[in-house]
Amino acid sequence: QLVESGGGLVQPGGSLRLSCRASGFSLDAFAIGWYRQAPGKEREGVSCISSRDDSTYYSDSVKDRFTTSRDNAKNTVYLQMNSLKPEDTAVYYCNKVPPITAYWGQGTQVTVSS
Repeated sequence: QLVESGGGLVQPGGSLRLSCRASGFSLDAFAIGWYRQAPGKEREGVSCISSRDDSTYYSDSVKDRFTTSRDNAKNTVYLQMNSLKPEDTAVYYCNKVPPITAYWGQGTQVTVSS
């Protein structure tokens, strides 16, 4: 099971840190991605952290603003989001890469608005 947390309402230019905590398996054995779904749009991948060497990858829309990392001791993956924009408003999810249907959680809502 994967549980996301840390979302909220933030003004444009602000920051949030999302957490993805796993139970039942070790996150460090898998590549983990953050995904988001905005109203009326399909879910899209925004970041990935590899299992082999913690290499990270980002979509063009979030590159240089978002950073993903993992804390294996806490079995948690993070998404640090800086310089947030209104177009970042979405429900954010974590999942394996590629995603597993059964692992989609409830997500955490991020709203960027003044």
